[in-house]
Amino acid sequence: MNAEKPGNDYFRTLFNAIPSPVVIVDQDVRVEDANVAGFALLGRKEAVYRRRGGDILNCIHALESPEGCGHDADCADCIIRNSVVKAASGSKVTRMRTRMELKGESGTTNVYLLVTATPFSLEGRSLVLLQLEDINELVALKSLLPICAWCRKIRDDDQYWQTVESYLKKHADIDFSHAICEECLAKMLEKPA
Repeated sequence: MNAEKPGNDYFRTLFNAIPSPVVIVDQDVRVEDANVAGFALLGRKEAVYRRRGGDILNCIHALESPEGCGHDADCADCIIRNSVVKAASGSKVTRMRTRMELKGESGTTNVYLLVTATPFSLEGRSLVLLQLEDINELVALKSLLPICAWCRKIRDDDQYWQTVESYLKKHADIDFSHAICEECLAKMLEKPA
C-alpha cells in the first residue's frame, strides 16, 4: 500500500471482507448500509434501506405491533435495540448474547446471536456499526449433555460427574423439589416391604 490516504474503495473492500453480518443503523435500528454478509442476511439494499431491523427479519414482536419494530411491549427487552440505543449514546456494546424469535414460512424459529454495537459519526450523523455473530451451532452443541446411562449423572466441561439437580442449579439456576410420579408410586407399593 502506498503512503496516500486510502480511498472509499479500499474501505468498502475491507468492510465487505468481514464474514459476519455488519449493518450500519441509526438509533432507531433503521438500516443505512451493510456489508455483503449483512445484505445476505437482510436482503437487497433497495428492499431494506431505512427499514428497522426487526421489521426486515420478521421478528415476532415487530409483527405483533402495527407500528412494527420497537413498538411492542417486548421490544423494551430487545438486546439488539438496547445495544444500538446504548451505542448511540456513546457507549460500545461487545458480544451481548441474544435470542430472536423470527417468523418464517415454516413457523417460528429461534436465532441465537452475539451482538456488538459501536458508535461512530459520519457527515455529522450519529450512526452505529452493528455486528451480528451467528452462534446457533454453538448453542446447539452446548445443549448436548453427556449423561450416564446408568446413574443419570451429567458430565460437565471439566469432566466432573454431578447429579442432574446439581448441574441444573449451577448452569441454569434451577432448584428442585422432589416428588414421586404415579407410575413409580405404583411400582413402589407393589414391592413387599
